[in-house]
Amino acid sequence: MHYGWSSPSVVQLKDNKTCTLCIDESEGSTLAVMPLIGAVAGSLTAATIVDIFGRKRTILATAVPFFVAWMMVAFAQNIIVLYVARFIAGIADGVTFTVVPMYIGEISDPNVRGMLGSSCSVTWIAGFLLINVIGSYFSIKTTALVSSIVPGVLFVTFLWMPESPYYLLMRDQPRAARQSMERLKRTKDVNEDLNRIRTAMQAEEKSHGGRFLDLFRVKSNRKAVFIIGGLRGFQQLAGTTAIAFYTHEIFQTAGDDISAHYAVMIYYSVQLILTMVSSSIVDRAGRRPLLLISMAGSALALFIEGTYFYILNETSVDISSFSIVAVVGLIGFVIIFSLGMQSIPVCMLGELFPTNVKAFALCLADVYFSVMATVASKYLQITKVEYGLHVSFYGFTVCSLLGLVFIYLYVPETKGKTLEDIQKRLKGEMVECNGKTAEEEKISLKA
Repeated sequence: MHYGWSSPSVVQLKDNKTCTLCIDESEGSTLAVMPLIGAVAGSLTAATIVDIFGRKRTILATAVPFFVAWMMVAFAQNIIVLYVARFIAGIADGVTFTVVPMYIGEISDPNVRGMLGSSCSVTWIAGFLLINVIGSYFSIKTTALVSSIVPGVLFVTFLWMPESPYYLLMRDQPRAARQSMERLKRTKDVNEDLNRIRTAMQAEEKSHGGRFLDLFRVKSNRKAVFIIGGLRGFQQLAGTTAIAFYTHEIFQTAGDDISAHYAVMIYYSVQLILTMVSSSIVDRAGRRPLLLISMAGSALALFIEGTYFYILNETSVDISSFSIVAVVGLIGFVIIFSLGMQSIPVCMLGELFPTNVKAFALCLADVYFSVMATVASKYLQITKVEYGLHVSFYGFTVCSLLGLVFIYLYVPETKGKTLEDIQKRLKGEMVECNGKTAEEEKISLKA
């Protein structure tokens, strides 16, 4: 909701006729990306504390800065307070997107881990939709006060969740780990699972101590960093977060056939539904097929969107009666993007790294995400002002095509594998999976 806040609220702040705290284009752009800057600090903080305080307590702690940020937005009297509020929200979000994928990956059964891991993206989009609905009908103050309820709900409900058994074993608390695993699996027969985790963690500690540099010193970790870096990078360079920051303005620029408010709500409603569909089928369809289809379709939709704005901005052709094309093109993009690229990269964050470096890995991934999302957002803001939206969308199209090639060449399938099997696969060891060894699966994939 904090990330999506800029879409309805910056428009209000730029309206000199109605706003009491008015901003210009540059200040609006800075407000939009401020959470991304704060997320860098939050990610670094999470990497430091998550293995000390645990996954559960760290997630609970984020409720405080999220709530404080909404209160500051509600009662801000100048732009500096808004900057600080957005930065604080970014810190909390940096912690969240480091710890939550880790937590979900560690508590999930392999057969449903894809669906549960993808829930991060489902609730991310739900937040964008909710803040756009509330922000379109209420003042900035009222919107912030209503939104502050959500951190309270987080705190009250998450108190009752179990701690990760991986963390408890890491802290040498086998009895608590057993209780947590029994609660998660709804059975007393958890010896096999606990022994598997304990053996894998002992092997990790024996071979590597779990330092930040192990992300780059260990070959399997380097592979995981490369895969996640490519996925998260091309996810942002395809424009998803940048477009989310400026959805309202893009629809306003497109024309008047449909209200920008309604277009934004349709956009996020469709995105939410399709992200939920992707989450429900990812454990059956697999990660790779959905990623490939999603990236290819996104490139086509972005090209159509860019062509519409090129004709609108650079030619004398009257297309005022075809402004619906911009809405359909952007909704087409969000449909196909949500099928895979929206949720699966976040899901794979919790899958590809061993426990001893997972905190560092997710911290690095979130810092990297913040940098790439900031670059993409600034690119959109600068190109739409200086050259026109067609340049923005053509750039996103090219990045989507490059992402398609990257996924085809380098992203492995993790469907149905335990976290320990995934590590063996990254190390090049022979692992039985779906009736085939890893080597046989690799040969089959190439064929």
